[in-house]
Amino acid sequence: MKKKILVVDDEPDFLKVITIRLKANNYRVITATSGKEALKKIKQEKPDAVLLDILMPKLDGLETLKKIRKQNKGLPVYIITAFSTEERLKLARKLNASGFIMKTSSLKKEVENITAALRMADKYHGS
Repeated sequence: MKKKILVVDDEPDFLKVITIRLKANNYRVITATSGKEALKKIKQEKPDAVLLDILMPKLDGLETLKKIRKQNKGLPVYIITAFSTEERLKLARKLNASGFIMKTSSLKKEVENITAALRMADKYHGS
């Protein structure tokens, strides 16, 4: 059974490329372009893990993570960030982010990081 991953990012190009790459690595992919949409999709779709952009308009990644944790404490949520302050990363850790994935200029490296993180989540959840 393919793992279902929710990717949340407000950049359509990034979403498109990550979706293609994750599907090529045998994941089912759901996308959301906002924190609000992500919360809805988590309830409806019950993903196995979430990749969450930290910088989004309106409801940012940290606020979204807070709301996710109120609903679901055990869902693996990985924070995706291109640049972030140490303060934001500390707050994400406090909110039990499962890990951090840096947006780099090398998308291949990013996808390797994401799939490695998801494999770790699989091991952790005994899949």
